[in-house]
Amino acid sequence: MTQPQGEVFDLGYQRYDGPREGRMRARKALWTNGIRTALGISRGARSKIMPILFFGVVMTPAVIVILMASVLGLTEDLWGRGEYFAWIILPIILFSAIIAPELLCPDRRDRVLHLYLVRPLTTDDYVIGRWLAFFTISLILVYAGQLVLFLGFTLAADEPFQYLQDNWLDVPRFMAVGFLIAAFTTTIPLAVASFTPRKAYAAGFVIALFVVSSAAAAILTECDDENRDGGEPSGECEPLTGENAKWFDLINVGFVPIAVGDLIFDEKDKSPLDVRLYDTRGGEWIVVSWYLFLVLGPALLLLYKYRRVEI
Repeated sequence: MTQPQGEVFDLGYQRYDGPREGRMRARKALWTNGIRTALGISRGARSKIMPILFFGVVMTPAVIVILMASVLGLTEDLWGRGEYFAWIILPIILFSAIIAPELLCPDRRDRVLHLYLVRPLTTDDYVIGRWLAFFTISLILVYAGQLVLFLGFTLAADEPFQYLQDNWLDVPRFMAVGFLIAAFTTTIPLAVASFTPRKAYAAGFVIALFVVSSAAAAILTECDDENRDGGEPSGECEPLTGENAKWFDLINVGFVPIAVGDLIFDEKDKSPLDVRLYDTRGGEWIVVSWYLFLVLGPALLLLYKYRRVEI
């Protein structure tokens, strides 16, 4: 009888004897890759234009204010602590709407999620890693200008150490507000991007969301002067929605994180929302609760969407 024959070839394969870093190493790699993708690192020059442009736009107000403080010798009442966030919220939203989909849409379009999941990763790990990557970039954008403002005001003061002693509490405050704004501008665009593989569609929807919500709030809270005394305006203003106008002001989604920041800075009089809202019983908690809904709702939707995605 003919016996089966076989040959063994030594191809030089060796077992891996190095450290096995496991799931945490995969998570870190996903986070690092997300940051590099959003900033255009290791990509063409065109991929770096938008991050650099938006960073310049965000930093410009802080630099201008510091130059004014240095020339005029003013460090107090030059700019409210929370006003910087009101100035930069629009470019931060635009940056998030345009760049955040870069972290999710290409992977969906190219159907490569299964390549990530052959590693010790879950869909939750993937979503959290991408979220943390863009959140890190958003924090840097938000904090950079505030740090320049604080350091600039400190150095421009006649007695820098006294200024630090009087204003050191502003540091944890602007760090808290920056955290809230970064979480807000990270979560909503990524949640929208989870529904489409097209970056342009995701960016357009996010921008439209903020524009339409702003326009709707403006219409519902619009005031008309009552003409009296021969047609002369009386100076009295009655919103189209009457006493409910203060609630309709919350429709303007972009104002909500700024309003929460004004509460932290105790600058309710400078809030973009109707000040009568804060005079209502529980008004402050309503603003905070609405912010949490706008962040946690999309975050849960994002996780749910990826747990059901077909890979």
